[in-house]
Amino acid sequence: MKAVYFTEHGGPEVLTYGDVPEPEIGSTEIKVRVRACALNRLDLFTRAGARGTRMDLSGPHILGGDIAGDVAEVGSGVTQLKVGDRVVVNARLTCGQCDACVRGETELCVRPGMIGSTTSGGYAEYAKAPAANAAKLPDSLSYVQAASLPTVFLPCWTIFMRRAMLKPWETVLIVSASSGVGTAAIQVAKNVIGATVITTTSSDEKAKQAKELGADHVINYKTEDVAGRIKELTGKRGVNVVLDHVGADSWAYAMPSLAVGGRYGICGVTSGYKVELQMGLMFLKHQTVFGVFMGRNGDLRNIVEMAGRGVVKGVVHATYPLKDARKAHEDMDKLGFFGKLVLEVP
Repeated sequence: MKAVYFTEHGGPEVLTYGDVPEPEIGSTEIKVRVRACALNRLDLFTRAGARGTRMDLSGPHILGGDIAGDVAEVGSGVTQLKVGDRVVVNARLTCGQCDACVRGETELCVRPGMIGSTTSGGYAEYAKAPAANAAKLPDSLSYVQAASLPTVFLPCWTIFMRRAMLKPWETVLIVSASSGVGTAAIQVAKNVIGATVITTTSSDEKAKQAKELGADHVINYKTEDVAGRIKELTGKRGVNVVLDHVGADSWAYAMPSLAVGGRYGICGVTSGYKVELQMGLMFLKHQTVFGVFMGRNGDLRNIVEMAGRGVVKGVVHATYPLKDARKAHEDMDKLGFFGKLVLEVP
């Protein structure tokens, strides 16, 4: 099969388009004929061997966790899917045996993995995944739309629905509106829950796009005092919930903007992972800081249901043919996009 792979860590130049063997599946797995695969920041880290992703490469490694396509083969133990089903995949791999998995709290699995990172993924004509990780697609969702959903919507869903339990009468700060996570978070907070949404971005054009997605207030962090503006917008109370996928750069204004009883959810640290925490204020103000990585397979099915109804949508900035994955990586490094970059597989 055709695939984009690398055999050594490095820049975009290490990505090679060529032939590799098709994956072989186990009894509880499916083989997917990939039609679209979205890029994520984790792909760039894994390619570079950065942020704890360096691996001993004994052969070609294929990136890509956000896979959408057609079921091409099912394992002998698969009962809920058949060849020809249109699916999208949750890239989060779990052991199914630890105490957390048995309780159904699969996001707390003690032996997790990630398609495209710890195993080969979807920058290819074919990929494999556990059957349990696949959600069937309604006819109303294209493969590109479906591939743009999992890795950005799952952490937002987990933060808002399960951990922070965001309420319709509350106010949320979503850091950086233009990323895939930012575009997903705005929609879940506004369209699904009905909360008041404050977000940040770097330009007037991106601010306009964020408002079109449902943001109530957009702050340009390059020209405005973010903390001061949040204080003004909330009558000095602060926000009830923060969703932060940026890290160090946003902590300085987001944490002081958290209200009494506020919840601060972290699902990414692209700008850096070390900050100073004022523990005294945290306990005096009854605040909670927590981390989230992805979400449950059932969550993905709920997200696909919402997308199928048009309540939420994947925001896609650009698509590329599979062979141009290197160009897509270069464009993601430039940060000049709003939403997701997606590879299409012919």
